[in-house]
Amino acid sequence: MSALLQLSKWIDRLNEFVGRWVSWLVLAAVLVSAVNASVRKAFNLSSNAFLEIQWYLFAGVFLLAAGYTMLRQEHVKIDVILHRFTKRTQIKIEIFGIVCFLFPFVVTVVGLVWPLVVAAYVTGETSSNAGGLIRWPVFALVPAGFALLGLQGVSELIKRVAFLMGLIDDPTKKQQTKTAEEELAEIIRLRAEAEGATK
Repeated sequence: MSALLQLSKWIDRLNEFVGRWVSWLVLAAVLVSAVNASVRKAFNLSSNAFLEIQWYLFAGVFLLAAGYTMLRQEHVKIDVILHRFTKRTQIKIEIFGIVCFLFPFVVTVVGLVWPLVVAAYVTGETSSNAGGLIRWPVFALVPAGFALLGLQGVSELIKRVAFLMGLIDDPTKKQQTKTAEEELAEIIRLRAEAEGATK
């Protein structure tokens, strides 16, 4: 079981890394959107490529951060009935959900989308809009995001089984003690302090 727990930690680190970097795509999307709107208002110019890159960035955030969201226990859960059970029963129900719903869903989506990614890459498919972008990179976000989600599902399954075996603490506790805004503010503060120290 120790090897599986090490695998779980590796998967958690991977999704933590991806989630932290993908969060910067939100800023990129906002900047692209602001520039696009400003240019359109000021110069009456518009670009389908700039509009589509906003969609690509949003898709990247939504899909690539799904595993990170699961790691942080931030996916929506309907606990109307579940919270009435003991913690062990809740964990068993979550194991059932991961094995019987999450894994088949991930495998089905990746299996259905991968041929579309390959076909778009081979044909060089581009947007039907004038000046639009190539399509395969945004199509590739779907299997990439679902692969990360599936990996995190493996990690969560390992942690839940380990909990039932009495090897680790409750894996369903939210790991994040600070909000995303507080984390960003702390990162900015630390960078400002580091830059101030080098001057």
